[in-house]
Amino acid sequence: MKRLKIKEVLTGSQKGQQVLVKGWVRTKRGSKNVNFVALNDGSTINNLQVVADVEKFGEDFLKDINTSTSLAVTGDLVESQGSGQSVELIATEIEIYGKADPEVYPIQPKKHTLEFLRENAHLRFRTATFSAVFRIRHAMAFAIHKYFNDKGFYYMHTPIVTASDAEGAGQMFHVSTLDPLNPPVTEEGEVDYAQDFFGRPTNLTVSGQLEGELGATALGEIYTFGPTFRAENSNTTRHLAEFWMIEPEMAFYDLSDNMDLAEDFLKYLTKYALDNCMDDLKFLSNRLTQEEKNKPQDQRSMELIEKLNFIVDNDFVRCTYTGAIDILRNSKPFKKKKFQFPVEWGVDLQSEHERYLVEKHFKKPVILTDYPKDIKAFYMKQNDDGKTVAAMDVLFPQIGEIIGGSQREENYDKLITRMKEMDIPAEEMWWYLDTRRFGTVPHAGFGLGFERFILFVTGMGNIRDVIAFPRTPKSAEF
Repeated sequence: MKRLKIKEVLTGSQKGQQVLVKGWVRTKRGSKNVNFVALNDGSTINNLQVVADVEKFGEDFLKDINTSTSLAVTGDLVESQGSGQSVELIATEIEIYGKADPEVYPIQPKKHTLEFLRENAHLRFRTATFSAVFRIRHAMAFAIHKYFNDKGFYYMHTPIVTASDAEGAGQMFHVSTLDPLNPPVTEEGEVDYAQDFFGRPTNLTVSGQLEGELGATALGEIYTFGPTFRAENSNTTRHLAEFWMIEPEMAFYDLSDNMDLAEDFLKYLTKYALDNCMDDLKFLSNRLTQEEKNKPQDQRSMELIEKLNFIVDNDFVRCTYTGAIDILRNSKPFKKKKFQFPVEWGVDLQSEHERYLVEKHFKKPVILTDYPKDIKAFYMKQNDDGKTVAAMDVLFPQIGEIIGGSQREENYDKLITRMKEMDIPAEEMWWYLDTRRFGTVPHAGFGLGFERFILFVTGMGNIRDVIAFPRTPKSAEF
């Protein structure tokens, strides 16, 4: 008999028929006459109730069925006699694939802390919370590819190992095959990277943007979607050392085109989640409500599904950085010294400032533009005022910045001057500069941190809980 997924069985379309399902036990309860087993195979947040007659299967056999025991169950699908499910499976055959000793198995059907589940990240997928998170993560990855494919973009695989530092921040993981205890050295006593695998110092990439620009200036519109790495010693709920980035780059786009695409893209993804992940979203919404029920009303998060509809239903407000500084400096929190970080022209806005603009002032998603050039990267297009660049950040409720992007500087002379100001060696970036020497065009792009977006969609509070195996300082366990 062909196995059916539990998601399909729960539709009831096979009611009155014999079916075969396979999965892992979430819970088991029962009496001396009958056992009720909640079976889940990962295809849905919902469990299938399996009814096992004690006399038929025997107490000794059924006592080996515990949380996370894996089973194959054949039985008759009938209308459920209890509440909570429309159908249930009256078992006629049960095969145990793998037992899970309740004295040893760490994740039992009780409330566990998220920190405990991170320590058991190899098993946390079997909980309802994490199965929901990773089904949504899959759906969002698929939607990203679908969105760009349907718009005629080309998916480009940019290097993971690179000799360039796209952000100019220097927080990169080095890649080397040299003996770390006894590396070859030059006459000056420095490590001789000429003898290394690539013949020069190399690192794990922090961004695929620079290489993405090379593709865009020939193919028109490309996007990257891959792992990126940052050796930032930051143990916060919003930072990872290994994370995934989506970075579209578009020839012939200006800043306005870039903002239009970013808004359309985020609305598309959010609506895709609402249309295709509702069971998981409802579960996560209920979880979040329970987590926050003891918080004061003004400190609670917006209800999850309401928050997603907030993105879909509202046009994003567009405001300059200078305008945002004026709004913040005239706000009650600023005047009452409630902001933790300073607000003055030239500073990088913090999450508290971004959230105030979105949640309190505009009450809509916000795109801030035209940031001071001194706090932005070398490749951003310089505005005519000589002080700002054609940058944009998209701000969301409860999370702050979710997308960062800009129109890129297409003028060779201006780019060279800016690189000198920021001590970026032009000779190492000759290939990047060639796109400005040969057929340069206006172009733009942005980056969306995938995990940060999944954090927003799922309502989870820590970025380590939306990636399968988080890489953070002092942590690379799995």
